Parts: sequence; structure tokens; C-alpha cells
Amino acid sequence: MSNESQELGITESKNHRPGEWYAEVVQKAGLADYAPMGGFIVTKPRGYALWESIQDTLDGWFKDTGVTNAYFPLFIPESYLEREKDIVEGFDPEVAWVTQGGHNELEERLAVRPTSESIIAPFMSQWTRSHRDLPMRLNQWCSVVRWEATDTKPFFRTKEFLWQEGHTAHETDQEAWDEVWTRLEQYADLYEEHLAIPVLKGKKPEHDKFPGADTTTTVECLMPDGKSVQGGTSHHLGQSFAEAFDITFADEDETERTAYTTSWGLSWRAIGALIMTHSDDQGLVLPPTIAPTQVVIVPIWQADNEDEVLSYANEVADDLEEAGIRVELDDRDERNPGFKFNQHELEGVPLRIEIGPNEATDGEVTLVHRPDNEKVVESRDGVAETVDDHLETVYDKLYTAAEETLEENVRTADSPEDIMGTIGRHGGYVKVPWCGDQACEEVIKEKVAAEIVFQSLAEESPETDGTPEAPEDDDACCTICGESADQVAYFARTY
Repeated sequence: MSNESQELGITESKNHRPGEWYAEVVQKAGLADYAPMGGFIVTKPRGYALWESIQDTLDGWFKDTGVTNAYFPLFIPESYLEREKDIVEGFDPEVAWVTQGGHNELEERLAVRPTSESIIAPFMSQWTRSHRDLPMRLNQWCSVVRWEATDTKPFFRTKEFLWQEGHTAHETDQEAWDEVWTRLEQYADLYEEHLAIPVLKGKKPEHDKFPGADTTTTVECLMPDGKSVQGGTSHHLGQSFAEAFDITFADEDETERTAYTTSWGLSWRAIGALIMTHSDDQGLVLPPTIAPTQVVIVPIWQADNEDEVLSYANEVADDLEEAGIRVELDDRDERNPGFKFNQHELEGVPLRIEIGPNEATDGEVTLVHRPDNEKVVESRDGVAETVDDHLETVYDKLYTAAEETLEENVRTADSPEDIMGTIGRHGGYVKVPWCGDQACEEVIKEKVAAEIVFQSLAEESPETDGTPEAPEDDDACCTICGESADQVAYFARTY
């Protein structure tokens, strides 16, 4: 390998130093850089393109199911935040406050939004008069700030992050539950159909639900290093926010009633999960669905066949572009093919097409899959359809590998020591009967920094009230304390 190719390489190992490896991939693949203020990042064009793809996909699904976009202020008056006491208590340690505007001290502190229920709910109250105004489904794409005292990990842990937050109001409890499940399914579909990441769906334990919510549901993704990522949450808020902010309506009998509300959000943590799940020691690996460039064509020529090879490569590129495939022709003459191969591997391009004099003469193309370097020679005829097939194959390879990781890393345990030992040796999820007492979680959390990340839902009622799955044994005992257990909990380490 030439020296110019080596300068592109990833020096850390995903298996041995995943944190350092992750940071290096993010920077060398051109996704983000660190801001001068601790805890913040600069999102570079290639990284922002990934967020735009996620945004475009979800935004379309939201609008297809009755959601409209709006935008609310970045700042929330302290008095608004205090109207829902659980919000204040839940987010107070992480709220950034503005106390001065210009040279003047403000009469009332303004919170930099950690979440927007407290600023959106008052306006939902104003806009809701009759049952005809419901359901009301609002969404905004924005950033929020949570002043966490943690090390910066781009896309996973930053003080400011991009997300979408949906807020809805409904006439009945069941309609609100239907909304919760609709959004949770859309989040699951995003991961499984767009990011090639299988997920597990469930609910957060009562002590870990969103402040003020009745129930918090979640999609969880297992990373190759054995840690779980909370991929997106959908909250059934019941009537607590509606009561606090007077979201009421006149029903068909002109009786005033209190609405049921929900909120749901997904952040750019999805990008972190994408990077961590698929990428390798050569750099970024992207599914074709989200890759800004799906195919790169690298022509390989000598002085005596340059015109022939480049003309042929341009024809192939035109065919792919006309078919709607995101293609780049890398015909730079100042870089050799080895450098180009390494650069596009580092940047995660799913499929490479190599075209030399033999391909141009024989009417062929050589296709190389990014995930495993599989190389296939195909006919030039019908090249767009052929490339589509290979892109689907690349996606399937990525999903299958992630699925195998998930399936192999859900385990059971018979004692607290077994839970801790299993997580210590293997990571992944440990599924156990649980009594529902938070103190039992703390026993594990203190020793191995693992927590209950979710509870799977009862199969007989996954679309009604969020009832958690019960142990298979009616006489099951909590794995930690030995008391009667009527729930099942999944322990894991988290990001």
C-alpha cells in the first residue's frame, strides 16, 4: 500500500478500543468535528447528509399519518416549565438557563429547551376548542440542549443535539395509545428498513419513564460492543400535561373534557447507532438506503487506453444516474486507484465499480461490495438493474450481520451474580423475571453499570395499554431479590 493510501487508514481497532475507533471513524470519514466548547460538535456536510436522509424518511411517514410540522421558540419561560412539576424535577439538573439579554438582566429566567412539552402544550390548549379540532398532531425538527456532565461522543452524547419531537392531543385514551404505537412502529421501521439495524420494542420501567408520562415506550438497538442504544421513544402522557396546561375540548354533547396527549422523539443518536453497528477497521460502512453516494465508479487506465476507459465509465455513470442511483465517477488523475479505493471505503460507499481496459473491451463491470470486499463481474447490459440488485444484497448483508449479533446476545440468568457475570463476559441483554422494585436494578447497576433498558410487552396486549410481559412461570421469583415476579426486565449496559 502506498504512503498516500496509508494516511487515510483507521489506526484504532473496533474490537479492542471501540471508543477511540468510533471517534476516529467519525472524524476521518468527514462526519463531524469537535467544537471549541466542550460537549458540542460541528456537523460536517457528509454527516448532515445522513441526518437529512433520516429526516426526509420520517417526515414523509409522519405526514402520511396526519402530522403537520410547526416550530416553537428555543427559549421557554421558567413559569411555563414549572407548570408541569415532573418536567421540572426530571430535567432540572440538565437545563441551561438564560438570565441576561444584551446588557439587561431578564425579569424571568429562560430555559434553553431540553424538550418542548411546556412550550407547545399551552398553544395546543389555545388551538383546541372542540372535538372537531382533534386529533391534533404537531411535529418540529429542531435542536435541544441538555447540559449533561459526560464525555463528548459525537451523535451519542453531546450537550446540544438534533432531533424531532412530535406532540399530539386526542379525545380518548385509546386514540392516544394508537398514536403511541404508530410512532413506535415508524421508529422501528426506520431502523430496520432504512438503517439495516434490527430493534427490540418495549417499555421503560416506571422509574425510568419520561418525566410526567404515564408510559414510555422505546426501540432499543444492540451495538457490536454489547451496549444498548435507546433508538427512539414514544410517550403516552395520559392527561397530566393536558390538566397542567388546560388542554380541554367540547365533545359532541358540548361537555367539556380533558384531552389525552402523547409525545415522541428520535434524535441523531440514530447516526451514532448506524456508525457503530456497521462500520469496521477500514472506516465507515453505510447501507445503500442512506449513503449519500451509493455507487462510486473508479476507472483504471494507462496512457494508451485512457480515452476508451473514461468514455466507457462515463456511459455507465450516465445509465446509473438516469435510473436514480446516487453515483460518483472518480476520474481524478492526481490520485492512483489504490488511494481512491481506500478513500471510498473509509467514507462508506456501499458499492464500487472498477472499470479498466478489459471491462471496456468485454462490455463488463467489476462490482465490489463494501461490507466484505466481495468482487463480482457482471455484464454492462442492464447495468442499472444489476446495480440495484447488488445494492439490495449489500443491505441484506448488513442487516443479517446485525441480526445475528442481536439474536446471539439475548441471554437469561438465574442469580444476581449470573446477571453481572454474563454482562461482564458477553455484554448484550440479560432477560430475567423482575419484581418491579427499582432497588433490585440498583444492585446490578452499582456493580457492573448495567440497567434495565426495557421491558418487553405482553403479546396479548401490545396495542392497548403497554402491559409488560409476564414471566412464563406463574410462580416466578425476581432474579435479584427472590420475591414474587410478575414482570420481565432486560438488563444491559448503555450509551
